[in-house]
Amino acid sequence: MSTEPVSIRVLDREYTVGVSADARDALLAAARVLDGKMREVRGSNRMAAVDRVAVLAALNLAYELQELRALHETRERELRSVLDRLERRLDSLD
Repeated sequence: MSTEPVSIRVLDREYTVGVSADARDALLAAARVLDGKMREVRGSNRMAAVDRVAVLAALNLAYELQELRALHETRERELRSVLDRLERRLDSLD
């Protein structure tokens, strides 16, 4: 799979990343999310070290991801439970 260089801006710094053509839009969207989170973490403290801001932003994003995964697992278990009950009810109609 071939990659193409794509320039992204995160916290006013430019980075070039190699990405496949079909993943380009997703990469740009991810860069916007990261940039927004880093700006949120940095707040009005323009002197904050970029590496510290990056780590805190990554930690916040990882926490959000964990929360979404837990929610997804809970909903999947609930859906499986409902489907099992429906299947048992359908089986009892036979």
